[in-house]
Amino acid sequence: MVLKKWFGSLLLLIVGTFSNAVGAFLGINIGTDVSNMPSASDVVAMLKANQITHVRLYDADAHLLKDLANSGIEVMVGITNEEVLGIGESPAAAAAWINKNVASYMPSTNITAIAVGSEVLTSIPNAAAVLVPAMNYLHKALVASNLNFQVKVSTPQSMDVIPKPFPPSTATFNSTWNSTIYQVLQFLKNTNSYYMLNAYPYYGYTTGNGIFPIDYALFRPLPSVKQIVDPNTLSHYNSMFDAMVDATYYAIDAFNISGIPVIVTESGWPWVGGANEPDATVENAETFNNNLILRVLNNSGPPSQPTIPINTYIYELFNEDKRPGPVSEKNWGLFFPNGSAVYTLSLSTSNRITKNSSVTYCAAKPNADSAKLQEGLNWACGQGGANCIAIQQGHPCYLPNTYQSHASYAYNDYFQKMRGAGGTCDFDGTAMTTTVDPSYGSCIFTGSSNLSTSGGIFPPVSLGPISPQGGSSSLSSETCKLQSLLSAALLALILL
Repeated sequence: MVLKKWFGSLLLLIVGTFSNAVGAFLGINIGTDVSNMPSASDVVAMLKANQITHVRLYDADAHLLKDLANSGIEVMVGITNEEVLGIGESPAAAAAWINKNVASYMPSTNITAIAVGSEVLTSIPNAAAVLVPAMNYLHKALVASNLNFQVKVSTPQSMDVIPKPFPPSTATFNSTWNSTIYQVLQFLKNTNSYYMLNAYPYYGYTTGNGIFPIDYALFRPLPSVKQIVDPNTLSHYNSMFDAMVDATYYAIDAFNISGIPVIVTESGWPWVGGANEPDATVENAETFNNNLILRVLNNSGPPSQPTIPINTYIYELFNEDKRPGPVSEKNWGLFFPNGSAVYTLSLSTSNRITKNSSVTYCAAKPNADSAKLQEGLNWACGQGGANCIAIQQGHPCYLPNTYQSHASYAYNDYFQKMRGAGGTCDFDGTAMTTTVDPSYGSCIFTGSSNLSTSGGIFPPVSLGPISPQGGSSSLSSETCKLQSLLSAALLALILL
């Protein structure tokens, strides 16, 4: 089997939708301050394999925009903060930017939004005076290209522009920026666009001096004596995320402006931090993002706007290890540069993560050694007797073409067939049992029932098939290929 080493575990499955009419969508941010950044074609292949429907780019990366063509993925492109000043001072510069970075790629690349800068008011306040002119010039250039109905213009802002976000009902924007924000809101209203919010409960919690419990930041249920309630509206807030979004709606309403939906352009949780960042852990990141996904995909809004779903882009696809700042700044990614998943996500509204589920699967461990995965894969498809037809080219589980994904399918097929006869899920330490269904798209993993678990997403791992010498038993790649060809031939005969 020829596999691409960089491509990681298919543990991330984003089930997105395309408009509020049919429900909220989840997207993902793609930053490129990454050592050994995968090629644009590999990134797009990964997005397709994981059914990711919306992405946000921080610039207008030509390679990604080209390779996103005909993918159907909705793309938000970015004006960098360095570009805002020039565009805000020159309609010609704005028109040139649109022609080069938007019009030249459409309609094959499905560009639907332009994010003008990133947190401009708080990160480069000297550009505040030209922010709205930049947005206007870009919109006029879209009108000239007849693209203004397909492409919306907005500007992401941090929660820092709202100095007191709780209680949400009294939230207002920082008066320093009143004039600029009012103009931004008028622009968004007039162009039927949306407010872009970067909402990070991680920072809300870690800088909150213990005011709010961590469970509130992680979407975990709170006991009745610790419920978070707005004293003015008596609205209950089950998460800091909801409170942040609602504070933004109330701040907008304070300008007597309505009808502007809030879209969260960034939210996430770091999975590694420095010595002074104890809350940046894999467990917290996994909990936050899984709960964020469930929250967004229930298609409801915050208490003040219950019918407006909170479309959200998770921060971020890869760990940007080249970013400056604390350790946590480099570790927000869902995937490593080689494509393997940092932790397991279940991105659907179905009950795929069940603490005491009776359905169990065998899957390759995230970050397992590629050589060991290949050995385990060869053993499962060969001596182990797993049916590996589904992971052959042209079959439903071939993509993503990775050791991790293919091994997961083969391991599980072996485990389901042989567990009754003593077969286990270990494969020299590269496999684990899990109650998270690894199925995706038309690639369906068979599950087994009545396997005892001790709670948690991953039950205890059992021992696995081993050689008489105690190491992982494996066959050669040629043997694996032969077994697969024989299986394919058998299938052809059956179909005849």
